[in-house]
Amino acid sequence: MPRPPGHGPSYEIKRQEIIDKAAALFAKKGYAATGIAEVGEVAGLARGALYYYIGSKENLLVEIQDRVMRPMLESVHRIAALEVAPVLRLRMLSQLLLENILARLDHVWVYEHDYRNLHGENRARLMTQRHEFENIVQELLVAAMEDGSFRTLDPRLATLQFLNLHNHTYQWVKPDGEWDAEYLSRAYCATFFRGMGSPGREFEDIEDRMREFLARRETATPEPLPH
Repeated sequence: MPRPPGHGPSYEIKRQEIIDKAAALFAKKGYAATGIAEVGEVAGLARGALYYYIGSKENLLVEIQDRVMRPMLESVHRIAALEVAPVLRLRMLSQLLLENILARLDHVWVYEHDYRNLHGENRARLMTQRHEFENIVQELLVAAMEDGSFRTLDPRLATLQFLNLHNHTYQWVKPDGEWDAEYLSRAYCATFFRGMGSPGREFEDIEDRMREFLARRETATPEPLPH
C-alpha cells in the first residue's frame, strides 16, 4: 500500500528520532513534568510540526511503551514454544529481559514509571500486554514445578519474585559497565534456581545446557535465539 502524501521514509526516520529524544527527556524529567514545548525544543520542531509527526503527547508515551513490550512479547512467545526444559527457557527469558533493559534504558525507565499516565484504550492495551508477559513467565515456572525442578510454590508469588529480581536492574545498570546481560542473567538465575529448587536438585549444568542449545541452533538454522 502506498504511503500517504508526505509520509515517505524521511518522515518515519524523523518520527523515530522524536520518539528517541522524547524517551530520554521523559526518563530525565518524568512524563507529567515535561511539556510538549520541551519535546519540540529537543526535537528541533515547532509545536505544529511536532504534532504532525506524533499526533499528541500521549501518543509519544504509547510509542515508547510499545517499543518495550511488542518485541519482548514476540520473543518470549518463541522462547516459551521451544522444546527444551522449563528451567532452560527461564534462563533464556532472563537474558532476553536483561538485554532489552540494557538496550533501551530510557524507554524502560519511562515504561516502568509513566504507564499510569496512559488513559482509556491505551492503558488497557498496555495492561493486557503486561499480563500476557507475566502469564508466560508463570506458565514456565509452573512447568518447572511440575517436572520436579522447582518446589511447589504459589505461582503468582514465584512470578513476582522472578520479575522483581530483574525489573529493577534498569535503575542502576550501565550499558558500558562491568556487567553485561549474560553475566547478570547467569548470576540472577543461579540465585533464583537455587532458592526455588526442589530438594536434591542442582543446576550447575544450566550454563553448559545453554551453550549446547545455542550451538545446536546455530548449526541447524541461521536464525539467532529470539530476542
